[in-house]
Amino acid sequence: MTLALPSARDEAWRWSDLGALPALADAQPSGQPRAIDDLWIDTPGPRLLFVDGAYDTTRSNPGPVRIGSANPDASKHALGRLAGTTGWSLTLGRDAASETIQIVHVATGGANHLAAEIVLDEDATASIVESFAGEGWTNRAASIRLARSARLMVARRFVQDAGFQSHADTAEIGQGASLATTSLVAGAADSRLDGHLSISGIEAYAEAGGALLGRARQRHDAQFVVRHAAANGQSRQIWRAVADEQAIASAAARVEVARHAQKTDGEQSLRGLLLTRTAAINLKPELEIFADDVKCGHGATVGELDRQALFYLASRGIAPLPARAMLTRAFVADAVARIGSEAVREAFADTADDWLRGTIA
Repeated sequence: MTLALPSARDEAWRWSDLGALPALADAQPSGQPRAIDDLWIDTPGPRLLFVDGAYDTTRSNPGPVRIGSANPDASKHALGRLAGTTGWSLTLGRDAASETIQIVHVATGGANHLAAEIVLDEDATASIVESFAGEGWTNRAASIRLARSARLMVARRFVQDAGFQSHADTAEIGQGASLATTSLVAGAADSRLDGHLSISGIEAYAEAGGALLGRARQRHDAQFVVRHAAANGQSRQIWRAVADEQAIASAAARVEVARHAQKTDGEQSLRGLLLTRTAAINLKPELEIFADDVKCGHGATVGELDRQALFYLASRGIAPLPARAMLTRAFVADAVARIGSEAVREAFADTADDWLRGTIA
């Protein structure tokens, strides 16, 4: 398979390492997925399982989700366009509401691509939780369209043991609608997350963020753009990155405000934590504002664990390693705490704790 991949000379891709993708694209999956019981969260609602991008009918309960054609609307994205038009779709009518929809993706090697399409009509509400596990190249592209006052929450957990994980979101958010996405990258595979969220209706809200946790020689890269194309919109981008050993974690958050998008309220918070000085974190907040009546701000900081906080915990009888784990857990919790469902939030926090136990031991 011949892949036309972007290079590090492209500004938007200079922090990503795609060198392993050609070999993964040519490899064959083993077809022997790992156990998945630990990936399900104890919440009612539909459950869907995809193994190497193929829908498993025997272990799924799709509810309102349809399997088949989808329009990911990511043709301009270098990796998202590979997803094609086969996948899953969720369409909810006016005032409709769905229980939490859980989707588990398991890869057994090689490469698999899948598209998703989510369309919510006026005042519809949905919550989606996706978990990615296994090994190989898992590539996804999702198209999201929210009509007036629709509300969608999406939480994604990337915990593959090896390989590469890529995901591209394209969203259009209508008048008074709300979209909140949270991503937790805590596996041993590299990752690339992209999002282009467009606020096209007045008084709409968009939120994107999460935590990137890397160790060894991992590379994690998140690139998100929120475009305000209507007045009185609000957006929040909150990213936390933790890097240990020789890992590199990167996050770029951009806010674009069109000339007629007056009274926009946009905020970016990017923070990085270096557990060793051989690791690296890249943070890039950006504002492009053409309106003159806006409230937009951004902040980006990278540092190590607070020595004074460590000293304080030591003075209270807490040993150095548990103290480091406690402070790192608090740093990561700032991102996953924004997940609306308590059960999902706790499951994501447990996943982050598992990663911390493997790093600070």
